[in-house]
Amino acid sequence: MDGQREVLLADKSESNSGESKSKVSFTEREALFYHETIRPGKIEIVASKPMATQRDLSLAYSPGVAAPVEAIAADPANAAKYTARSNLVAVISNGTAILGLGNLGALASKPVMEGKSVLFKRFADVDSIDIELDTEDPEAFINAVALMEPTFGGINLEDIAAPECFIIEQALREKMNIPVMHDDQHGTAIIAAAGLINACHLTGRKMDEIKMVVNGAGASALACTALIKAMGVRHDNVIVCDRKGPIYPGRDGVDQWKSAHAVETDARSLAEALVGADVFLGLSAAGALKPEWVEKMADQPIIFAMANPTPEITPDDAHAVRPDAIVATGRSDYPNQVNNVLGFPFIFRGALDVQATAINEEMKIAAARAIAELARERVPEEVAVAYGVNHQFGRDYIIPAPFDPRLMEVVSSAVAKAAMDSGVAKAPIADFDEYALRLKARLNPTTSALTSVYERAKANPKRVVFAEAEEDVVLRAAIQFRDFGYGEPVLVGRTDKVKDKLKELAVEDIDSFEIQNSADSEYVPEMADYLYNRLQRRGYTERDVRRMVNQDRNVFASLLCALGKGDAMISGLTRPFAQTMKEVSLVLDPKKDEVPFGIHLMIGKNYTVFLADTTINERPDAKMLAHIAKETAKVAQRLGHEPRVAFLSYSTFGNPAGKWLENIREAVHHLDDEGVDFEYEGEMAPDAALNPTVMKLYPFSRLSAPANVLIMPGLQSANLSAKLLRELAGASTIGPMLIGMEKPVQIAPMTAIAPDVLTLAVLAAAEVVG
Repeated sequence: MDGQREVLLADKSESNSGESKSKVSFTEREALFYHETIRPGKIEIVASKPMATQRDLSLAYSPGVAAPVEAIAADPANAAKYTARSNLVAVISNGTAILGLGNLGALASKPVMEGKSVLFKRFADVDSIDIELDTEDPEAFINAVALMEPTFGGINLEDIAAPECFIIEQALREKMNIPVMHDDQHGTAIIAAAGLINACHLTGRKMDEIKMVVNGAGASALACTALIKAMGVRHDNVIVCDRKGPIYPGRDGVDQWKSAHAVETDARSLAEALVGADVFLGLSAAGALKPEWVEKMADQPIIFAMANPTPEITPDDAHAVRPDAIVATGRSDYPNQVNNVLGFPFIFRGALDVQATAINEEMKIAAARAIAELARERVPEEVAVAYGVNHQFGRDYIIPAPFDPRLMEVVSSAVAKAAMDSGVAKAPIADFDEYALRLKARLNPTTSALTSVYERAKANPKRVVFAEAEEDVVLRAAIQFRDFGYGEPVLVGRTDKVKDKLKELAVEDIDSFEIQNSADSEYVPEMADYLYNRLQRRGYTERDVRRMVNQDRNVFASLLCALGKGDAMISGLTRPFAQTMKEVSLVLDPKKDEVPFGIHLMIGKNYTVFLADTTINERPDAKMLAHIAKETAKVAQRLGHEPRVAFLSYSTFGNPAGKWLENIREAVHHLDDEGVDFEYEGEMAPDAALNPTVMKLYPFSRLSAPANVLIMPGLQSANLSAKLLRELAGASTIGPMLIGMEKPVQIAPMTAIAPDVLTLAVLAAAEVVG
């Protein structure tokens, strides 16, 4: 089955019996295609050292490897110096509680564990390997993991059913001398605790005075309860409820983990327990909290309804009866999302960096407090712009946005300090200012910024014209564009051909797609009149114009945008950039007082570089170079970077001398006169702009760090550089991105794959570029 697939999701936060279930629709086709395309799965191993020569291989393996082997044998601490162990985490599961789907087995859990490994790398530059163990025997699981201690710097347990997860984690923490954490338990607990700190702050409550009701007694709920108590909430002020109601001493059917939270109470139902309560914390089932019960809670009730995908009560329903409530959920489409990705990458980052022997309560509390404090800080303007964070601290912003780049520094540092203070750090950090710089260097903000661009597109969906919809690559991108909620694709092509292609791609709702065919489109007469009025004094006859409208897909697609039938356009797969640009320019003009140009975005492991102009202007004059620099800097800022512009040349500050330098020097003078708000320098060779060692030879340079915006002196050098980097350097490439047209138009390279086309379409729709 394909298309919209109905899947029953058991709520893993309450139990793994499968009794609590919710329906959620998702597109199976694109999920499978995502995991299959380019190369199967989501991870690969990349060598971090050169492997080009025989000498490299001799150093990497035999005989060179003998030296670090002997050094580690003499002192095990040397493993952190000579191997990847100190930055390597194992994500381990037996598949008994996969994403709430239940017990589907170890092999079926592999896509999830790969995904968790990717998140470690994406958010905190932690290398991670997924391991799936084919056993439901806790003792066998424990023994297998414990034997792997020499391999890893930390263990992240995932999707293991309760109560076995409690047994496994506790035993491994006792057996192993490295950090072990079951994120299903503690990740949720840490983020929820951070939110609770801030909710209490806003409502004037003290943690040791609040009365809290917890609904749900699974792994996550009990971990939340334990951590919140460790942070000062009194044991006798917390009532934990399971499906049978409040847990009190002597109640039947209560295991040892639940009984640890039993308290004396007269309440025998959730409704009774909630009367006068300050806080509801739910990790249970959809609809478990009734509005009439919320009415009876204390003033300014604090509600954490974290059941997924549907919370115990929606914020709208809670606010309908209690407008003074503060509400958090696990959902990204509501304020105050409790999202584990705010915690686990940075907790392990800090633990690994001090070679901690455990992740203890002090480290978890430090993480929760750091996250809470970050939410109370003013969101910097550049973060707000780049990451779509429009809120300041308040009732709808008690938890930071998941893509806030400051999390890396703030949370990792707090965890590292707590590990040192609690005595579990084997490699204490001497200089936390220097450590903060190292953490920042690990992050590449572009990936985060692109994610916020996708969210921006979802928040304001647009109609994007896909000019070459008969091409598989384009059609896959258009399908994803709609399925992921970025907007509506307008497919240009022969109707039968496009429908056949949609059918081949297993699309079930083919007729729901808008297809525009120039052979029968109702807009053709209006298009012909519009274009003839535009081109009649440029040597085009009415017959020429009608032929172009009927036969040229780029002209037809551009006219859809010009007439307001589409908001943006993507093309380029079937024709060279220059030809596509020429055809688009017959219909669309540059923005007023602007010069169109192209940017290639080159993304490496820990860097992003913007190259311009790589597509249009063969020999730009000084004024054009200055304009290109300013506009490229704006794009860099919108994507989360502080621009440092270098005007590149074969000459560095006049050495060697040459006749092609005046344009570059005058462009720098233009920026001097305008007083722009970013760093810039030139003329300079690439090594003087990018290599810190070479940069030191020019202490007068105005660049404080290597440049990330490279303005090329002409089209030949720019286009050659972009294509060479794409083919040889191994950097990911976005673009060329077209800047400066009156309508957002993007022209993909002919070699683009579906994700490339999708990214350019979203960038156009979100108007980040264009």
